[in-house]
Amino acid sequence: KKILNSHWPALLWSAIIVTLLCIPGSSEPESSFLFSIPHIDKYIHFILFALFVIFWGRAISNKPKALFRKKLVWITLAGIFLGYILELVQKHFIPYRSYDGWDVVADAAGAILGLLISLKYQPKNKPL
Repeated sequence: KKILNSHWPALLWSAIIVTLLCIPGSSEPESSFLFSIPHIDKYIHFILFALFVIFWGRAISNKPKALFRKKLVWITLAGIFLGYILELVQKHFIPYRSYDGWDVVADAAGAILGLLISLKYQPKNKPL
């Protein structure tokens, strides 16, 4: 349980997001079952960034309640910013990848859901 509340899961998940979103695309259309699901990439972005905020929320769960909430809002904004920056990286530096504004929307929606989930299950034993 101690490791789940440390920064390691959040750091690992952040690295996974950066790695996945920086994998070069393919010039051939995806033919796997997974990629035949309409808008599957948006669902993946949504889940990636919801978990980003949840994991970072767990990492700061030892903070007093008011500080936890404030930091969690900043974490959410950082997640949205990360999603936007990674889309720009894809557009300019990753072969066969492009910028997709709807991916940024999915990232932001996922981050906001992560915020709401983290607030619902915030630490209750540490008032400011």
